[in-house]
Amino acid sequence: MAKLTKEEIISSLKESTLLEINDLIKAIESEFGVSAAAPVAAAGPVAAVEAPTSVSVILTETGPNKIAIIKLFREATGLGLIESKTAVEKGNVAIKENIKPEEAAEIKKNFEAQGAKVKVE
Repeated sequence: MAKLTKEEIISSLKESTLLEINDLIKAIESEFGVSAAAPVAAAGPVAAVEAPTSVSVILTETGPNKIAIIKLFREATGLGLIESKTAVEKGNVAIKENIKPEEAAEIKKNFEAQGAKVKVE
């Protein structure tokens, strides 16, 4: 079978009825497992995607510089040395919760600069 060019396909569609084009679209969707529907059209008006207003910063790994991480943890949380050391050694602990994303980014940057792994949720 000879390969059709885009122009030939468009020319053929111009001669087709809307029902024939609709049947063609359904056949293409079925054959290739795709959808011709636009996601925005199906969902209605585009809703504004809001950034989170509060996030939590979680220490997942201390890295090689454990003492510096304990110091940063103390600064960020206001806990004492023993409590900070225990929390850091425990791992997967919240450094701060329900804070602004900007503050979370700064905390994350400081911890990662010392080799720790931190995630913001």
